[in-house]
Amino acid sequence: ARDGETIIAQEMSLSLLSSAPVGFAAPLPAVRPVAQPRPLTMSAADGMEGAAHETGFTTWDPLGLADLGSPATLAFFRHAELKHCRVAMAAFTGWLVAVSGVHFPGLCSFSEGISFEDISQLTPMEQWGAVPALGKAQILLAIGIIEHQSEWKIKPHYMAAGGKPGDLKGLKSFWDPIGLTSKMDAKKLERQRLSEIKNGRLAMIGIVSVLIANNMPGAIPLPIAFPAGPSLVLPF
Repeated sequence: ARDGETIIAQEMSLSLLSSAPVGFAAPLPAVRPVAQPRPLTMSAADGMEGAAHETGFTTWDPLGLADLGSPATLAFFRHAELKHCRVAMAAFTGWLVAVSGVHFPGLCSFSEGISFEDISQLTPMEQWGAVPALGKAQILLAIGIIEHQSEWKIKPHYMAAGGKPGDLKGLKSFWDPIGLTSKMDAKKLERQRLSEIKNGRLAMIGIVSVLIANNMPGAIPLPIAFPAGPSLVLPF
């Protein structure tokens, strides 16, 4: 009987010892899923000129327009931007000259007897309307010739391999007649190209602003008496 009681006591002790760790085991910490890093998305415009302090030295393209097509499409977009930049800078300078009253001496049209002084008395958009039709045609023809030459004469084309958007070096007599760029090193040229893009973007905003300022009161909160007149006129 004593042996039986001893066996039963040993079994109970083993049972308690085996179950004790289970009863007092510390809870395991919850395992949280590891967040997978997002894949780094690259834009086709990364590395293009034009990224500076204003955009945190990154390409500002919230709509992803740079990735709409092929590299040729992106080259077309950049070439179009540079064209608009250059036209806007010329237009804004022209607007400042127009409102200042500065003008050439003599007649603008001998056949119609219109002088530059007569035209300078008008608002900027009205000045274009006062130019005789033949004079307008000459201006548009000159623009068309430059456009044609830039699209067909310069090789390789800016949309082709090896081409460079905005490059007009093939039109030497028009682009840099006195050879200013030939005296600049690569770093200086890079800075000048960036300045062109930044000034051109500002000029695009500027020319639109001065044209609508008088027709949209408060559009430009500056104490400037913008000339009255239409914001748009017909070309002829």
